[in-house]
Amino acid sequence: MITRISIESYLSAEKLLPIIDVRTPAEFKSGHIPGAVNIPLFSNEERAVVGTVYKQESVELAYDLGYEFVTPKLAWYVDESKKVARDGKVVVYCWRGGMRSKSFGEHIEKNGITEVFVIEGGYKAFRTNMLRSFEKPDKILVLGGYTGSGKTQILRTLREQGEQVIDLEAIANHKGSAFGSIGQDEQPKNEHFANLLFWEWRKLDFTKRVWLEDESIHIGKVFIPENLFQRMRDAALYFLNIPKEERAKFLVNDYAVTDKSLLEDSVRKISKRLGGLRTTEALEALERGDLYETAIITLDYYDKFYGKGLSRRDQDKVVVIDSEVVDAKVNGRKVLERVKVDE
Repeated sequence: MITRISIESYLSAEKLLPIIDVRTPAEFKSGHIPGAVNIPLFSNEERAVVGTVYKQESVELAYDLGYEFVTPKLAWYVDESKKVARDGKVVVYCWRGGMRSKSFGEHIEKNGITEVFVIEGGYKAFRTNMLRSFEKPDKILVLGGYTGSGKTQILRTLREQGEQVIDLEAIANHKGSAFGSIGQDEQPKNEHFANLLFWEWRKLDFTKRVWLEDESIHIGKVFIPENLFQRMRDAALYFLNIPKEERAKFLVNDYAVTDKSLLEDSVRKISKRLGGLRTTEALEALERGDLYETAIITLDYYDKFYGKGLSRRDQDKVVVIDSEVVDAKVNGRKVLERVKVDE
């Protein structure tokens, strides 16, 4: 039996059914519903050819060509779907919940899948739902601090103490600076980054506060959804003010085992902003193994850059918390103590 369901109905289920994305591998790679398995009705090339025929010749010819491409794979669709299904049930979607998901769903239902659900509006409906979710009322608090303040570690500490945390950099696979890709996996596509972010966002209890790290709108090559980013900019910012020397020591420990060539590449990425002299000094320090001096030089740039963004915030919403050390437990405690004062 085929049942059409809304994306809201699917997402609200206590236990999500396994889900199949029948779009092309290229569409899937760009972004998909997290947890979905790609069983493409057409390959990238086949989809392009069918689309061209549809636009330039006729609908009938496009359908005939599509059938020609699909026929040799009919058994494969069923075999792969059975691997995904749970208790004979599976959810299917395409771009707009149209012909691709309907045809695929009908085929697997006739050949061994007990119950098939097709998402109305498809992936497009999911994306609309995702973007709207960031507009829901919630209690956002933002953790800030100059580069090297150990903000990610503080967020982990806050989570361990029962606070709700969204780690944007972990989702983005990037630490947010020119050095941010070092030691990280490949970043998701920008579209899929938002999907992964939403997947964490939807699990939150919006009656309680939610912590995010202060970021620019882009983290490496991906961008925070604009409606969420604006709310982060409007939220209270708890800013840790830690001496540059302590932050430089933290960065040395963080990057001590990194390939020197990767550090050199990262310094060169900010060379225009550092200036010729300071870039030369940073590279020379790196060459002689003086990571501390390299960190001090690069922090000159990053502190100025962060300071500009800080100055554009509503200063009534900026709470400065002084600390002499980069210590996640110490600073996490300081932050929570200040939040309690402000409540």
